[in-house]
Amino acid sequence: MTEHDPADGRITTEVRGHILLIGLDRPAKMNGYTPQMGRQLVAAFERLDAEDNLWCAVLFGHGDHFTAGLDLPKFHEGMKEGRRTTTNERVDPMALGRRCSKPIVTAVQGVTFTLGIELMLAGDIVVAADNCRFSQLEPLRGIHATGGATMRFVDRGGWGNAMYHLLTSDEFDASEARRIGLVQEVVPAGTQLERAIEIAEVICTNAPLAVQATKESSARYIRDGEEACIAALGPTQTRLASTADASEGVAAFRERRAGNFIGA
Repeated sequence: MTEHDPADGRITTEVRGHILLIGLDRPAKMNGYTPQMGRQLVAAFERLDAEDNLWCAVLFGHGDHFTAGLDLPKFHEGMKEGRRTTTNERVDPMALGRRCSKPIVTAVQGVTFTLGIELMLAGDIVVAADNCRFSQLEPLRGIHATGGATMRFVDRGGWGNAMYHLLTSDEFDASEARRIGLVQEVVPAGTQLERAIEIAEVICTNAPLAVQATKESSARYIRDGEEACIAALGPTQTRLASTADASEGVAAFRERRAGNFIGA
């Protein structure tokens, strides 16, 4: 296999204004996720994190489905050896190591199994098509979820809902995902990407450094607890208040107009 083996799919990227569109592109295999796609997805997330002109991402799947999950035979040996695709030095799309500092809106449709759920929960906002089929079915394959589902199902949906779906490996629909908080909006199939882009565009009307600081503050609360989050509020606000965007925010308030933010 080469780094660009067409049979193993790819990750597409497209810049629209301040938004980076990131696409899972292996539709002939229901976007079944391969190691090649994993490496390319890390590279896309690192680009998003590093480039100052990119303020938000929309993650989506090409074709009729978001992803059927891991192409399991291609990962089995690595699982036995405990391999992971990222380290703390690289941005982790699963947000188990170094979390991307920019907000990520995920659009899902059709089959959204295993890794697909974990990818969407590793982001920030999820728009689901009304034809979504969700399942965290790793126990049916003799393994358990290691991309964050065992934590984030509990965090988003509560213990009972998490155990119901994780332990039964059942299949559930978009309305159930919305009910337990895994997705934020359900829209007609075919409109989920457009709606996700609309949300990303709204996010990009805000000052990007303030948006990133807001995401980091919430992540700090989950990661380090309330005291650490509180301790960082004042120093972070001091840093933000000294930026050009904060001065522009004050000017926009005084002049009753939208802010013209530059990310500095």
